[in-house]
Amino acid sequence: MNKARSSLFLCLLSVTFLSSNAWAEKVEVLMKTSMGEIRLSLDKEKAPKSVENFTQYVKDGFYDGTIFHRVIKGFMIQGGGFDESMERKQTRDPVENEAKNGLKNLRGTIAMARTSAPHSATAQFFINHKNNYFLDYPGQDGWGYAVFGKVTAGMDVVDSIAVQPTGVSSGMRDVPKASIVIEKVTVLE
Repeated sequence: MNKARSSLFLCLLSVTFLSSNAWAEKVEVLMKTSMGEIRLSLDKEKAPKSVENFTQYVKDGFYDGTIFHRVIKGFMIQGGGFDESMERKQTRDPVENEAKNGLKNLRGTIAMARTSAPHSATAQFFINHKNNYFLDYPGQDGWGYAVFGKVTAGMDVVDSIAVQPTGVSSGMRDVPKASIVIEKVTVLE
């Protein structure tokens, strides 16, 4: 009987260890916006560099007071690079493109925004408003856009942001006419 108990204990211990390791690969983030809260689960296992980059910006308070500056219904909402007066924020060096990680640009996923240069992503991100398969690796440019997490609560907030009226501001299109502010972003411990 003791041998059976020992085996059961070891089995339970290993299951607990394995499940806690899998959980440790997810980073939970809360994004408070002027339109409501968005909760994100970031995949540290599949996109370690993107998650490290994003969470460092979060810990530095970089996103606090930035806006969603590009909003396209049925495509995505983009933020993290400009303040309310459309001044671009100074960023750190770009992060390597991790679009080959197997994560897809599905509705509700968060990905790194970038220029046409594949490894140019810094602080800006976007949340997919619909499935955007054309952004997946290899994309239209041989690289695609690196997904690093997903919305776990607050997709209704994303939907509300996506339908806001937009126009041209500071030479940029698809800018919401009323600022949608990212008030505070925190990593949940």
